[in-house]
Amino acid sequence: MNQLDALRQWTTVVADTGDFRQLAQFKPQDATTNPSLILKAVQKPEYRPLLDEAVRTHRGRSTDEVIDRLLVRFGREILSIIPGRVSTEVDARSSFDTAATVARAERIVSLYRAEGIDVEKRVLIKIAATWEGIEAARRLEGQGIHTNLTLLFSFAQAVACGAAGVKLISPFVGRIYDWHKKAAGSGWNEAERAAANDPGVQSVRQIFDYYKKHGIETEVMGASFRNVGQIAALAGCDLLTISPELLAELASSETPLTRALDAAASRDLDLPVVSLDEPAFRYALNEDAMATEKLAEGIRAFAADASKLERLMEESA
Repeated sequence: MNQLDALRQWTTVVADTGDFRQLAQFKPQDATTNPSLILKAVQKPEYRPLLDEAVRTHRGRSTDEVIDRLLVRFGREILSIIPGRVSTEVDARSSFDTAATVARAERIVSLYRAEGIDVEKRVLIKIAATWEGIEAARRLEGQGIHTNLTLLFSFAQAVACGAAGVKLISPFVGRIYDWHKKAAGSGWNEAERAAANDPGVQSVRQIFDYYKKHGIETEVMGASFRNVGQIAALAGCDLLTISPELLAELASSETPLTRALDAAASRDLDLPVVSLDEPAFRYALNEDAMATEKLAEGIRAFAADASKLERLMEESA
């Protein structure tokens, strides 16, 4: 049994890509996208016609609406290949505006529904895990629109997401690892901070244990992996979203894989309930230098790629 098949015994495997032509070979249950992945895809010759078609077909509509239509087109193609759900992201420039996030999510959902997609079962709306984004997710979940809270780097963000009843969170393992490695500089010891000692892995484990201990139904999906060791150290997590390159590496390896996370074991832990109102959330996030920096950096990067996508559309027009 290869490592990818072994992982599937305990964890739902999700593909992290906008390149839907790669999906069939790995047979993921779900798939996730983001502005950066879509931008990367439409710069390839085989996907550029999708952007040109969106611009041509919806000429005269606002650029932001055409972008949403392009995202839904990619999502529809992905859903034709996978049996599960696709995550489609709201523009990161709305990350600090609850009402704008809700409105953008509702439009994306309406576009999926117009394509005959069962939104409740097959679509997750990705939103940055700011306080405003989490509040938007709370409102959307109340409408039956399920959400995936992304750019999640801290326990405080996870606690707030669980309290808001979001469907799924995506803690970013690799970016947490990146920050700690950079901060340590020459003092970083890769061997000592690998596997279960990886700071990104430890963050996801803390969240997983807390959710399972307290019966929080929000699904935990580790994301942003740098190597298969991080993935192996989280075998047993609810879901893991993995790049095609690392999926291929897992599929080609027959190194034994064992379960690392187990909900039954988590329920036996002594973990107090944590409650955070808005001031407490903001203070906790402020006290976490890594999470504060990586959340802001992630929003800026996704916003920049959304702007680049807009420019490509303007050039196509």
